[in-house]
Amino acid sequence: MPPNIRPSIRRYRSADLDAVIEIYQRAIREVASKDYSPAQVEAWAQVDRDGFATRRLSRPTWVAVLGEERLGFTDLEPDGHLDMMFVHPAHQGIGVATLLCATVEAAATEQGIGRLFAEASLTARPFFERRGFSVIAAQQVEKRGQVLRNFRMEKSISWCSDPFRGSNDEP
Repeated sequence: MPPNIRPSIRRYRSADLDAVIEIYQRAIREVASKDYSPAQVEAWAQVDRDGFATRRLSRPTWVAVLGEERLGFTDLEPDGHLDMMFVHPAHQGIGVATLLCATVEAAATEQGIGRLFAEASLTARPFFERRGFSVIAAQQVEKRGQVLRNFRMEKSISWCSDPFRGSNDEP
């Protein structure tokens, strides 16, 4: 991607459903497959299309786009749970996940949410650690008969972490 062309973030639309399902499945099958067995990957990558659509519309969900191409997506539940963040394998390593995470952090700050938390995969854990999340616990989760290891991670969000506020501002 040329350096002067940057992805942007917009709110999820119903018309994005097939693209975000593809991003989800390809990220798991092509990227997370380095850290999980083929059986675990297939169990994790299965999607109930109607349930997926309902979840995307039930909470703020954002899509990273470049023109009409969807590069990744994320969401935020009212309690600070970052449930999903996935980037298409063709767009890994160019800052899409960082842009999505910054969007979630800004929305959390705007909503007065003091803590973000996620269940990060083995694959995603280093990314979240670089973004200031800490591991609270290692977990074993069951997906369609397969047990997958992930990490419950969290990050405190406070008014002073906002880079646009000066140190002399009142909270």
